Amino acid sequence: MKKKLLSLFLTTLCVVSVLTGCGTKEKESSSSSGNTPVTLNEVAHSIFYAPMYVAIEEGYFKDEGIDLTLVTGFGADKTMTALLTDEADIGFMGSESTIYTYIGGSSDYAVNFAQLTQRAGNFLVAREPIDSFEWSMLIGKDVLGGRAGGMPEMVFEYILKKNNIDPANDLAIDQSIDFGSTAAAFSGGQGEFTVEFEPHATSLEAKGDGYVVASLGEDSGYVPYTAFSAKKSYIEANPEIIQSFTNALQKGMEYVQTHSAKEIATVIQPQFEETDLDTITTIVERYAAQDTWKSDLVFEEKSFTLLQNILEEAGELEKRVPYEDLVDTSFATKAAE
Repeated sequence: MKKKLLSLFLTTLCVVSVLTGCGTKEKESSSSSGNTPVTLNEVAHSIFYAPMYVAIEEGYFKDEGIDLTLVTGFGADKTMTALLTDEADIGFMGSESTIYTYIGGSSDYAVNFAQLTQRAGNFLVAREPIDSFEWSMLIGKDVLGGRAGGMPEMVFEYILKKNNIDPANDLAIDQSIDFGSTAAAFSGGQGEFTVEFEPHATSLEAKGDGYVVASLGEDSGYVPYTAFSAKKSYIEANPEIIQSFTNALQKGMEYVQTHSAKEIATVIQPQFEETDLDTITTIVERYAAQDTWKSDLVFEEKSFTLLQNILEEAGELEKRVPYEDLVDTSFATKAAE
């Protein structure tokens, strides 16, 4: 029901955008640099997305003729809303949002054209170190989880089910805490375990408030966790911009595949001024060790099928949607050539 309401809301926003004249338009080179302005709305600002920040800091977008404005949406629902109302040209979020919007009936739905991460980026944090953690240890425990219908929570529940644990009955998952606030709640005494993104997981360890005992990315397997998307009409009207954008991302992907964690951390540190270089390096090492980033940006059909399997198991998928409607691999394939 929650997803039906979300889809209806997003569809309504799309209709409003048409009525108010915010429809498809050709982008013009109006920046002072002469490059084409592109607004990218990211679901969160995280070291998990290192290749994108490398592309920004190394000037790859500028090299491709793009004047990029990066905005953080703080939630997939907000990022998708920005995309559908033309506040953003490109959205970066979990691709489950594109499925929800498509099912909601939007005619100008979002299409995924580049996949960035292939592993979940969150970690299970306990109050005490556990040398040989097993998922069965969560039975009967209180865990701070994520938003219902969001990838962090769905992947967590997917892992629990893989280990024959019933998320609804075998443990208590608190989903009432806002995204980004669970670490503070955990430090304040709530929960026996918490599911955290970086830098919160490492921060809890640094303060002695928690200890990483498992990687959801390793235990869930390869999952198309985040992808770049744009409205179908935008892609059709601006294929050269999408290609240039994807080219820049591919260069960022190649950089993280060929450089050390310390080198990557040094490049992206301006994006995380509140975090010291050693901490960034530690986090990059942790993500690299679990094979977080693909060597290319191609969103394969088997990954899309796995995503729908996870949504279906979580009770968040009303019907299967066609891969060929929601994924366009042509730009990523060309960028990787």
